[in-house]
Amino acid sequence: MKKLFLIAVVVLIGMVLKAQETFFPTKEGTVLIYKSFDKKGKETSTVQYTVKHVNISGNDMDITYLCESKDAKENPVFKEEVTIHQKGDKLYVDMSNFLNKAAFQQNGEMPAEIQVTGNNMEIPLNPKPGDVLPDANVEMGLKMGFMNMKMGASLTNRKVEDVEDISVKGGTFKAYKFSSDVNSSAMGMKLKSKSIDWYAKGVGTVKTESYDKNGNLQSRMELIEIRN
Repeated sequence: MKKLFLIAVVVLIGMVLKAQETFFPTKEGTVLIYKSFDKKGKETSTVQYTVKHVNISGNDMDITYLCESKDAKENPVFKEEVTIHQKGDKLYVDMSNFLNKAAFQQNGEMPAEIQVTGNNMEIPLNPKPGDVLPDANVEMGLKMGFMNMKMGASLTNRKVEDVEDISVKGGTFKAYKFSSDVNSSAMGMKLKSKSIDWYAKGVGTVKTESYDKNGNLQSRMELIEIRN
């Protein structure tokens, strides 16, 4: 079940802009590398983000980056370009990027028949502890012969918890701590979890932890390297 969802989706949440300073690198060519681990500390995957294009128009900004996911043996799993949009005083992230689209790929391409519904995830440019953020959701479906594939995800109870100093292999950062309830579904199976994420200015996601409904740690992802 968990393989149907990219743990790295939370990296997209970390692309928060504050004034003229972004919580995600805006220098083209910058590379961020993350590793994910299961509840026993065993490495499960690697995700690499490369900033490809940055377009600025007044207070608006579009950041396009290449996301490349690999399994624990460094075998390629999924690759896609994604664009994040800043409009006015808010950041908008396409929720379809929160699903593992690799499950729908055919010959390395996304079928045109895929149907996507939902809303963009909204993030204020000036988050502060105590902020309550809007819910977001997405559902993706594809009919393949007699098979009807569906998966979805929703983020609820989203909050800005605190600002903390946090250390990972990729460095030590002053980071915003976010929390949200995550409800995922795939082909009839449902999963409830809670996500705790830390985001630093000029970096994006530093660390994320996922807990089951009983509060037990299930997985974590950490920044291990930044290449400028």
